Amino acid sequence: MPRFAANLSMLYTELDFLDRFDAAARDGFGAVEYLFPYDYDARELRARLDANGLQQVLFNAPPGDWGAGERGLACLPGREAEFREAMLRALDYAHALDCPRIHVMAGLVPDGMAREALAGGYVDNLQWAAQQAAQAGRDVLIEPINTRDIPRFFLNRQDHAHEIVQAVGAPNLKVQMDLYHCQIVEGDLAMKIRKHLPSGRVGHFQIAGAPQRHEPDVGEINHDYIFEVIDEVAAACGWQGWVGCEYRPARGAVPGGTSDGLGWLRRRLAAGAAAP
Repeated sequence: MPRFAANLSMLYTELDFLDRFDAAARDGFGAVEYLFPYDYDARELRARLDANGLQQVLFNAPPGDWGAGERGLACLPGREAEFREAMLRALDYAHALDCPRIHVMAGLVPDGMAREALAGGYVDNLQWAAQQAAQAGRDVLIEPINTRDIPRFFLNRQDHAHEIVQAVGAPNLKVQMDLYHCQIVEGDLAMKIRKHLPSGRVGHFQIAGAPQRHEPDVGEINHDYIFEVIDEVAAACGWQGWVGCEYRPARGAVPGGTSDGLGWLRRRLAAGAAAP
């Protein structure tokens, strides 16, 4: 059975952020991820992880001015110094939280610029980031994101992400395979998992029901089947990563809203416990 991590930026939003760790552990999650840790002291976050027996498996590097609409720095010309400063800050947090993976958002294609003109700088930034992360024993992840949720995002397709990873040539640069984004842009999820997971270039999965980004048992993706595919391929190739639950509960930020929608997780945990 895949190992599931609660995304605390989207789940349990009826609670204060620091209280979400307790809630995730009570519901049976073994790990957490979230967008950004930087509003909190790393020691406080580590205390919440330790108190609940949770692993921190992923967070994002600083993305620029998030409130102003920026969604990453890695592809942006002229922002290299800011990108490097952001990556070093992320690595400090990763060390404190014992987090093995940092997602580096690519950024938006600037108005009037061709996507192709950004590729060289993007690769250069990722080579530098991967080198720094390797020295710290961390992986760097890049994620294709659909252009409906984030218009003009630089990286949208799985094959493009894998081409970038191969161009960079660093073994600790990997793809964050978000199946929600993949379904919207490309579909054919099972075959893409079978193609890419054995390559060693997939560092993390994320899931959400499509098209509304609710629970994985709501919408057009048959996640029970997808989980079986991940299990099968992972067993064959030795992959031991996590599946991040990055969705918006259908009941929203109401008391118990996240937990009430976790029937899909409880069924899988029960099935795993009953397996020989």
